[in-house]
Amino acid sequence: MATTYMQGKICLVTGANSGIGKATALGLAQQGAIVVMVSRDPMKGAAARDELREKSGNSAIELLLADLSSQQAIRQLADEFKQRYAQLHVLVNNAGGFYAKRRETHGGLEMTFAVNYLAPFLLTNLLLDTLKASAPARIVNVSSAAQGNNFIDMDDLQATARYSGWRAYGQAKLAEVLFTYELARRLQGTGVTANCLHPGFVASNFGQSNANPVMRSLMKLIFSNMGISTEEGAKTSLYLASSPDAEGITGKYFVKSIPKRSAPLTYDESLQRQLWEKSEQLVRLEAMV
Repeated sequence: MATTYMQGKICLVTGANSGIGKATALGLAQQGAIVVMVSRDPMKGAAARDELREKSGNSAIELLLADLSSQQAIRQLADEFKQRYAQLHVLVNNAGGFYAKRRETHGGLEMTFAVNYLAPFLLTNLLLDTLKASAPARIVNVSSAAQGNNFIDMDDLQATARYSGWRAYGQAKLAEVLFTYELARRLQGTGVTANCLHPGFVASNFGQSNANPVMRSLMKLIFSNMGISTEEGAKTSLYLASSPDAEGITGKYFVKSIPKRSAPLTYDESLQRQLWEKSEQLVRLEAMV
């Protein structure tokens, strides 16, 4: 990676206090970027920020707090960012969650869909004006191989009829790919690119806090034996966020920093538009692009 390429560029990374989000923030900071970490937990966020400042030797690492299950908190996050920064060169929508049992946000939305998909949809749209004004700029959406389930129920996005944690997670990550492709098309000619990725099977604590004891033990065993490191898992995010080789590439799904075919359903342009319009309604967002 060329360290001078990212010097002074402003990067916002959600879910940055742990896992691949933290590794992504560190990688950007090591390249001289101004990194804004987003965390839900004040203490964990501050500890991660201080650790990354020390590890990177870069003092330009800041912390903003937001619970991304709350649309009000996301709007406050976007407003606070805009008050502090006039530009945004890279947005990494990394935060996600897995919920074994169906839960709802305070706004009454199913938690898996809200955190993994609606949060990046809303945050990205709220920051689009700043991204466009900062072009060339990049949007990086962290999806998952779970999108390969090739399933989305447009008549029951909130999984009220029946709920499976893995099914809901796969649907949300497929929605993120659909969103990325539609976003990339809408941003043609603006100098802002949008891509998504599968980070790999990462050894982390992802989803374990929401699993029952038996499932938690099983997940911990599988992740520890088969998972790659968070640093390895962050490589594709870092490639899309910072590599000169990725300049101008848009509307692609990447695995190991290489463009791959995503689930067949994700290439349905009518479905992409339908999901976008439905998402605007769910987050109460007027058309912005």
